[in-house]
Parts: sequence; structure tokens; C-alpha cells
Amino acid sequence: VQLVESGGGLVEAGGSLRLSCAASGSIFSSNVMGWYRQGPGKQRELVAIITRGGNTNYADFVKGRFTISRDNARNTVYLQMDSLNPEDTAVYYCNVYPRNTNYWGQGTQVTVSS
Repeated sequence: VQLVESGGGLVEAGGSLRLSCAASGSIFSSNVMGWYRQGPGKQRELVAIITRGGNTNYADFVKGRFTISRDNARNTVYLQMDSLNPEDTAVYYCNVYPRNTNYWGQGTQVTVSS
């Protein structure tokens, strides 16, 4: 089982980033996938989820700014993040939903400067 996140970086407030998560087929094909994040000194929290059929749901704090999508042929899930603000600074992880603690990857750091 493998989840590999990428696409993070340093961006100014108001900017955008697109995160990617490549998953092994065994966990991607039939699962709801999610993006989670953990900010400095905070607990890990759910950001967005997407079903295999493309239905999505978002945490209130990202609604209207972030878009989750998936490419089932490539076993990849994406997170398009727009209108970023400093409160979005965190390590971003993908996982199945509900989360499986055995699947956490390294995550990708997103830092938003004011």
C-alpha cells in the first residue's frame, strides 16, 4: 500500500497550488479518497473527499476555494487550492475515507505567506 503526495510549496496569500496523490491500485479503486491536513500545533483534519463516481464533499473552511478530483485510470487524486490564506499552511495528506492509519504517507508541505 502506498500513497505519495506531491505539489506543495511556498505561495503568497491569494495564490494557488495543485496537489497530487498517487495511490496504489489496491486502495484507490474502490474507495472514497480524501485529503487531510495538519497545521502547526493542530490535529489532523479532513479537507475534502471524493467518491469513485466523483461526488464530493468539503470542509466548511475550504468550500468555494478548493476542488478535489480524481483520475481513476491513473489512480490519482488531486486537490486544486485557490485563494490560499496563511491559515491553510499545513502538511497535506491523502488517505481513504474514513482514514486508515496504516496508509499515511509523507505528506506535502504547503506554506502560505501573508
